[in-house]
Amino acid sequence: MNDLLRSFGRALSSVLHPRMLWLTFMPFAAAAIVWGVVLWFSWQTLIGATRSWLEGWPLTTTLYRLFDWLGFSSLHAAVAPFIVIAVAIPLIVVTVLLLIATLSMPAVIRHLSARQFAGLEMRRGGTWYGSLVHSLWTTLVCLVVLVVTLPLWLIPPFFALIPPLLWGWLTYRVMTYDALALHASSEERRALVSRHRLPLLLIGVASGLLGSLPTLIWASSVWLIVLFPVMTAATIWIYAFILVFTALWFGFYCLRALQRMRADEHGANGHHGRDGPHDGPYGARDPARISY
Repeated sequence: MNDLLRSFGRALSSVLHPRMLWLTFMPFAAAAIVWGVVLWFSWQTLIGATRSWLEGWPLTTTLYRLFDWLGFSSLHAAVAPFIVIAVAIPLIVVTVLLLIATLSMPAVIRHLSARQFAGLEMRRGGTWYGSLVHSLWTTLVCLVVLVVTLPLWLIPPFFALIPPLLWGWLTYRVMTYDALALHASSEERRALVSRHRLPLLLIGVASGLLGSLPTLIWASSVWLIVLFPVMTAATIWIYAFILVFTALWFGFYCLRALQRMRADEHGANGHHGRDGPHDGPYGARDPARISY
């Protein structure tokens, strides 16, 4: 738990570094352009298709009656746009996550390696293509689960529980590979993930909860639907910022865990390597002496 909190603090201080802020801009710009064009030209079509789909669901009639009973009949018109937004935001998040994993994560790890883990040997157990295949496969599984559980998103409290758990699992699976690809061998990566599965999943779920904040903003005010283009752009950047912070959190935790695992192996063999106990708590250079 101490390593979990310590890595959180280090990530929080590092995410405001100019280089890290720049890394939030690249996936933001790419995702904003792609999804901005898609939603601009397909918004009315998506709304119409969603309303037709809702008319065939008995649950929709029950929901409309509940709105009428509560005196919120005007919310009938907001259900279809809300569902389109609820589906679009996860797809946007997945896009940003893949862009972070392929574009920003390697730069994050190189940044940490140069500043915090200069003495940690690079065994290059992962590749960029391996990361891409791993990310796409994990994302496909996540999207299948998303589609299967989508009807539950209309039922409290599932709409508040499913997204952070789903994105937490996805983030944990994707970013753990990328955090260790440069420094760990494939055997070390599998051993470390197996040994630290619960803390890594907790980081993913915590990041998923942070990532649900923009969605909760949408859900809190129906009138924000009118500002959909502006709010979408703001949401994409918030997700990019949260995911870069998450990449730093995973990077700190995984590299520190790898360093400790190697030190334990060296100690068991009766000697200490250069990654051994003489290093600071986060690497060969103590981060307490590093200024950002």
